[in-house]
Amino acid sequence: MIHLLALLFYLGAFGLWLHFLMKGAKGGGPKLASAVAAGGVALHALALVDFWRDYGELPLVGPGAALSSLAFVGGVALLLTLPLRDAERVGIALLPFITICLGVALLVGIEPSPLALDFQGTGFVLHVAFAFLGYQGLAVAFAAGALYLVQHHELKSKRLGRFFRFIPPLATLDLLGRIGVWAGFAALTAALGFGWAWTVANRGSLEFADPKVVWAVLSWGVFLGILIARRGAGRSDHRGALAAVIGFAVVVGTYLVLRLTVGGDGLFL
Repeated sequence: MIHLLALLFYLGAFGLWLHFLMKGAKGGGPKLASAVAAGGVALHALALVDFWRDYGELPLVGPGAALSSLAFVGGVALLLTLPLRDAERVGIALLPFITICLGVALLVGIEPSPLALDFQGTGFVLHVAFAFLGYQGLAVAFAAGALYLVQHHELKSKRLGRFFRFIPPLATLDLLGRIGVWAGFAALTAALGFGWAWTVANRGSLEFADPKVVWAVLSWGVFLGILIARRGAGRSDHRGALAAVIGFAVVVGTYLVLRLTVGGDGLFL
């Protein structure tokens, strides 16, 4: 029930942002949308805590629970942008991803895993915490990159209308994208380190054939690709924005493909 309420808040926030965009509203208008979005994130967090308290496990195993956690990653990324001037409007790019993930999670059912996790303890908590930070960084970079490309197109076409007035300036979006990529890359690197340290110590192997390892390494490679795209002369900011959008699509698309093809109760976050 709390998951459904969180979804309604997310949908309400997205509807408000669209309304203010169409009206060309700035000032206090988008602040209301931000407040509703923050309420959705708070409710989502409460729902995940209830899941953990009821079932004694983090909501990371099984399609519904994992998708809900993936949506929450986007929600926290959105929350981190709210205190920043103008940058709060990246929520209009993040909310569709959040609502789709959470909506699908509710459709398939957010249920506990029938299997006991062997990867637990402090190492597990650190691995998950840094992984979440990593994907939050990628989500922020994606949202900033998507809006950067829209704003760049508006400027190039000399259409300084509602979109131009509503979307944050290019410099703000570029800075937000850089912060997201660098913070996410550092956090995901740490998450891989903790995960592999446990795997080697307990299983004597890095287990590169494991689907979740494949996804994590691919995600790390996507971060590296975005950072490389941001280097060099020319339109590095535009290349970085485009790379962030494509990279995010690759990471999420790969996640969904693994869920659909591998299935089962494996851990993916």
